Order: sequence, then structure tokens, then C-alpha cells
Amino acid sequence: MANQLNKTILITGTSSGIGLETAKIFQNQGWNVVATMRNPDQNSELAKLPNILCLPLDVTQTQTIQTAIDGAIARFGTIDALVNNAGYGLIGVFEACSPEEIERQFATNVFGLMAVTRGILPHFRDRKQGILVNIASIGGKMVLPLYSPYHSTKWAVEGFSESLHFELKQFNIKVKIIEPGPIKTDFYGRSMTVSQKPGLTDYDDYSNRVLPQLQQAGAGSPPSVTAKVIYRAVTDGSWKLRYPAGGNASLLLTLRKFLPDVLFHSIIKAGLEREAAPR
Repeated sequence: MANQLNKTILITGTSSGIGLETAKIFQNQGWNVVATMRNPDQNSELAKLPNILCLPLDVTQTQTIQTAIDGAIARFGTIDALVNNAGYGLIGVFEACSPEEIERQFATNVFGLMAVTRGILPHFRDRKQGILVNIASIGGKMVLPLYSPYHSTKWAVEGFSESLHFELKQFNIKVKIIEPGPIKTDFYGRSMTVSQKPGLTDYDDYSNRVLPQLQQAGAGSPPSVTAKVIYRAVTDGSWKLRYPAGGNASLLLTLRKFLPDVLFHSIIKAGLEREAAPR
């Protein structure tokens, strides 16, 4: 049994990007880390570090959630914080998105996050303490073209988390929302699905202009920047709810808050709805 004086955090989606960097920063700061992912056997980096327990967890498979929570408690005694990080992006014009693609997007980014939260809350309530961190996005407060299903999920995470904040405070359970801006991760690789519908070509001109601009805009802060914000949110002892993180997130959210729709939308259009620069 690990030293019970150490605090323990469970993180979903630690195979790469923000989840991986968050696991490493907490481990480096002396925490016990339960690093969960769908296929932990494929990630040897975390498994080699002390005080890290790698467990399988697929947020869309309910049975794996409780098994991972039980395994974490059996190993470390308690769980002090949960980071709901697992997710991916569905991109493309809405008309090209199949119902199955949209359902999968919500199953992972919203219903999966809710399922893990539901699984951990009895443990937090019993202990009369806990910290719940949900990774949203600036895309939960503002939007870009070709991201309608993804934005829908992140807006849902924002609303779910803020409402939960009220009902969990009586149990000394803190809720934190992390709002990353553009991050240098594999979002445009394996963490993104591009929807296409055979025969639907009416949007091609628009998509061909916007997609390259979106990819360039995605060259933001490294995931370690967001990981540091997550660490601060978990350890600052406050009841603060929202934490912008990297990629000019604070600036973009401030502009969205104070600029009228027509002006903010004109900025988005000017940046994205143009021909891609030649390479």
C-alpha cells in the first residue's frame, strides 16, 4: 500500500497530449497518479515512473470506469481528484456528419465524462472532499466553423460543470473547468475525425479554404502549459470555477465576452475564410 500521506489523482485520456503531460506533472510533484487510457499496454512512458498506476478505462464502456476507480482505491487508498480529460474532435460540415458520428462524439466528450463523474462522486461524498476537473475548451464559449458537433459537446460540459458546482459544494467537492485555447497536440491526427459524405460537394470550396486555416490556428501552446494550469486548479485551494489555459485563451474569451456578435464573427471570418497561404 502506498503512503497514505500522498494525495492521489485519477486522469482519463493519458495516452498523449494534455492527459500525458498532466500525469507527469502531478507525478513529479509527489502525487500518486492513476493514469487511465483505453490501451495502457501501448504506453510504456508512464508505466516506468514511480507512483503511477496505469489502468484501462474507456469512458464509453461503463464497466471499465468502476473497475478503474476500484483499482485506484485498492492501490492508493483514496482518490483526491479526478481530471476528466478524455475526448476528441469531430470536424467537418454538419450535413456531412452521420448520426453515428455525432452520437460517438457525444458518447465520448459528454456522456463519458458524466459517467466517470457519476462513478467517482460516491467516493468523494463519503470523504466529504474531492476535486472534479473537467477539460472543456475555449470552444465551450466561442465557436469556429466546421466544429458544430465538437462545440456542442464542449458547451454541454460547461453547463454541466457549472450546475454541478452548486449541488456539490455542500459536500466540500470543488468543480473546476479548464478552458484550453489552441494546443500543440495530435488533435489534427488521431484525436480528430473528419466527416465526409460521398456525393456532397456543395461545401467543398468553403471547407478547402477553412480547413488549412484551422490547422495553422491549431499551432498553439504545448500541452504542458495546460497541464500546469490543471495542477494549479487542483492545488490552489480555492472555489474558483474557470481556468483559461494557453493558446491566448484569456484574450480570446475576453474578446468573445465583450465584443458584439457581428464584430467577433467578422474577426473569425477574416482569419479563417480566406485562401490558404502557399507552402
